[in-house]
Amino acid sequence: MRYLARREHSRAELHGKLQPYVQEGEDLEAVLDELEKKNWLSDVRATTMLVDSKRGRFGSQRIAHELRQKGIAENLIAGAMPQLKETELEAASAVWQKRFGVLPQDQKEKGRQIRFLQSRGFSTGIVLKVLKLSSATEEGED
Repeated sequence: MRYLARREHSRAELHGKLQPYVQEGEDLEAVLDELEKKNWLSDVRATTMLVDSKRGRFGSQRIAHELRQKGIAENLIAGAMPQLKETELEAASAVWQKRFGVLPQDQKEKGRQIRFLQSRGFSTGIVLKVLKLSSATEEGED
């Protein structure tokens, strides 16, 4: 119960955390089933919580990877992707602005900015759009 009181967990994640404490004769699956039946454990809520907490800092690729690591089913991940894709360009722009704020002056710096955004889970297409939008904005200010 302490794990669930802190934050939402997926069934697989909670199973992994509780497994070391299971003694012979105890049925962990039955406990997890009971928690789900009482709606104290929900993969849907765990997915929503993770997506909402990460969407402003990370791209859809990284968030999907983290969901898979937590044992979230592929259908729930696929259901979360459309809403992530809608706001991904805005999130990437905000991350770029906060980290860099100025356009790269040479290819080395451009590569560094691209790699940083890609490491945050943003696709190459989104990263290039961010740099293109930023250059158009900066040119418009001149």
